[in-house]
Amino acid sequence: MTEPKIITERRGHILLIGFNRPDKRNAADFEMLNALAAAYGELEHDPELRVGLVHAVGDHFTAGLDLADLGPRIGADGLSFTSEGGINPWQVSGEQLTKPVVIAVQGTCLTLGIELVLASDVAVAARSTRFGQLEVARGILPFGGATLRFPRAVGWGNAMRWILTGDLFDAAEAHRIGLVQEVVDDGEQFDRALAIAERIAAQAPLAVQAALANAKRAVRDGDAAAEGELQPALVRLLQSEDAAIGMQAFLTRSEAQFVGR
Repeated sequence: MTEPKIITERRGHILLIGFNRPDKRNAADFEMLNALAAAYGELEHDPELRVGLVHAVGDHFTAGLDLADLGPRIGADGLSFTSEGGINPWQVSGEQLTKPVVIAVQGTCLTLGIELVLASDVAVAARSTRFGQLEVARGILPFGGATLRFPRAVGWGNAMRWILTGDLFDAAEAHRIGLVQEVVDDGEQFDRALAIAERIAAQAPLAVQAALANAKRAVRDGDAAAEGELQPALVRLLQSEDAAIGMQAFLTRSEAQFVGR
């Protein structure tokens, strides 16, 4: 039997989502994109899951799109690959993800790989990772969110330097401009990303999701819209079981075991 191109594993409250097409440097074809969207849907819709961790099997994170497979599928309305129940991992259409995603990258991280980093919440890169937003060299534009998120994440000039030239850059540069949050020795990126995901998963999940939602609201709709939701969100959270658990843990100086209610 052919191995799945996206592999998933539950580890406590974390869903591991792995690119598994190493013989093609994890280039994404339609089957892989569809399975990735399904995995994001599983993360979103399962109340027991609190954090996603995206990683890749093999030496490379992704070489980008498999244009030989996907090119003929791009129609008048663009490219659609999300089935019912799935969520577009790049968050540029359809249902939006409400849970945090940590991502670990290594080797080659091109085009949609960078855009997946930008659509995630915390990124860890192996030291030898090479990044490239190559679309303009292929006669197309980034369509997975780089034009929106790259300038916000790293500043206009830093984003345009790499988007408009298609040049490759290294992990040190990715860290300097803020594309990734940590750079670790090769082979350590998954373990470090998992440690961060576990730390997030140990916090009160409703509070994590509320904080994430408010930050995303500010980005999408402006500070005033996000400000208007702060106090109502606080009131809702204070009525949760987790708020009581957190207060009790504070008073007893013990570690809180949150239940997500």
